[in-house]
Order: sequence, then structure tokens, then C-alpha cells
Amino acid sequence: MDPDLFTSDYWRERGLIVGEAPGRGNSLFLQATPKEQWALRAYRRGGMVAKISEKRYLWAGAERTRAFRELRLTSALFEQGLPVPRPVASCVTRYGFCYEAAIITVRIEGAQALAERLIKDSVNETLLQQVGLMIKRFHQVGLDHVDLNARNILVDSSDTPWLIDFDRCRLRAPGKWKANNLDRLARSLEKLKVGSAIHSIKTGYTN
Repeated sequence: MDPDLFTSDYWRERGLIVGEAPGRGNSLFLQATPKEQWALRAYRRGGMVAKISEKRYLWAGAERTRAFRELRLTSALFEQGLPVPRPVASCVTRYGFCYEAAIITVRIEGAQALAERLIKDSVNETLLQQVGLMIKRFHQVGLDHVDLNARNILVDSSDTPWLIDFDRCRLRAPGKWKANNLDRLARSLEKLKVGSAIHSIKTGYTN
């Protein structure tokens, strides 16, 4: 793929940016074809280190870049039939000892972040249990989602939950990380003042 496809300027000049999502990477939604939209996310640092370099990472070989790792992991999950966006491509641009990167996936049609659903609507017990069951499916294949929060869980128009953003995630043997994932999700729900939702999610997880 042309590296220009991973820049916002390419899509903006053609009037094909149809929206964006909040977050450190500022994902852009693109009208890639008449029938399909893509999500373009550039990798961005957070915290204190972002003051030194917001978007460059130390080069340690192409296979160890965050973009290539995330693309391969997303592909592996997609091939197992798990509810993840279909991966399209990733791009890594090297600058001496550093690199910048971006990834493109297919946008899930009609999807909203679980956080938005919980803020706008009353808590849907069935949906929350489905979220718990979804997380269980990922844990069964060994996925440690290091940033499991209410914004990385999407809900489509048929109330099917999806999981996104696998940066720094990996497949692992069973361990304490499963409980840590759920604890992280619980904290994100607390911040949204819907902390009680975790009980229904855990019910779906244990069933």
C-alpha cells in the first residue's frame, strides 16, 4: 500500500474523512470504498514521555514495532472468528534510531463505544452479560488486553459487542492477568459513574 494512505492529509485532500474518535491516537474514519469505511489510527505516546516525543518510538527492528505486532495479533484473532475489526494494513516509517507508525482496520458499522452507551442509555443487563461473555472468549484464547476499558469495547446496531485496540496486547498462558483485565475495566466504569455495570459483566463472564 502507498504510505500516503496512512496520513490524514491524503484523505482530507480527497474529502474522504467522515469522522473521528477521541483518544490519544485520534482515530480517523475514512470512506475507503462506496460500501466500506476504515479506521486509521496513528500511534501516539501518553504520559510524561509524550513531552519528549509524542509519536516516535525506538527502532529495534521491523518485527518488534508496535504496528506490525498489533496487525499480526488482530489478524490472528480475526481468523479465529473473534469479534474484532478486520485488519487492513499497518505502516512503519523509520527515522534513523526511531520510527513512526499507523494502522488501518475496517470500521465496525453503526458501532458506539460501550462508554457512550452506558452514559446515554439505561444499563442493559443482557448487553452487559454479552460483554462479559465476549471478554471470556478472548481470555479463553489467551488474550491479555492491557487496556481493557469501556472505550475499547464497541457495541454495534444489533447490540453485539466487539473488542478493539490491541496495541501492546499479547497471547499468554492463563494467569492473574485475567483478573487484572477485569479490574481495569471496572476502574474505567467507575470513572464513568456506572461502576455497578461490572457486576452484570462478571455474571456474563462466569456463565
